[in-house]
Amino acid sequence: MPRAAPPYQRVAAEIRRRIASGEWPPGYQLPSRAKFAAELGTTDAAVRLGMALLRRSGELEGTQRTRLWVAHPPAVRTLLDPDGDWPHPRGEGAAGSQRADADLAGRLGVPSRTRVRWHREELLDPDQRPSHLITTWWAGARPERWSRVEAEVVLHHLTPAKGEHLGLPSGVPAWLIQRTRYSEAGRPIEVADMVLPADRWRVRLR
Repeated sequence: MPRAAPPYQRVAAEIRRRIASGEWPPGYQLPSRAKFAAELGTTDAAVRLGMALLRRSGELEGTQRTRLWVAHPPAVRTLLDPDGDWPHPRGEGAAGSQRADADLAGRLGVPSRTRVRWHREELLDPDQRPSHLITTWWAGARPERWSRVEAEVVLHHLTPAKGEHLGLPSGVPAWLIQRTRYSEAGRPIEVADMVLPADRWRVRLR
């Protein structure tokens, strides 16, 4: 006799059924875990694991800070200018200071452990979903002008912290654009990391 599927797999199957039937279209916000567990007659843990399974597969999006929603098919755009204006809304930003580790100190041309300032921006799509992240660092007063900018693009995988901000699981492939702004004297005065999910973005720097 076939063994019954674990409860979390039955939860995932029910969510997939509702998505496939059109009952839960792209962008639909799922009910709370407690409400959905009561509806299905199962446990909160089963709902949590079932939703986590679909989040890892890209069928659901969201973060632990918010409810989940049904993922839209990814619209692939092309980034040409990391310094270009973003025409859509911005999410919660953050700012602070830290001691520069060896890598960051080398990029800024300052001694290791120098205290530097940082600022993080969360850029949103028109429907308020997270699009990408930009984190900027500088030492001293933030520069208002620069002479030239260099950018390097590498493919990496989202860390848990960056994945949380983007509503994606850690390990998802993402583009990392490391930008450096230079003074007229050729000294680095500001660096920034731009992180863009690779399934939504192509990068073609001008």
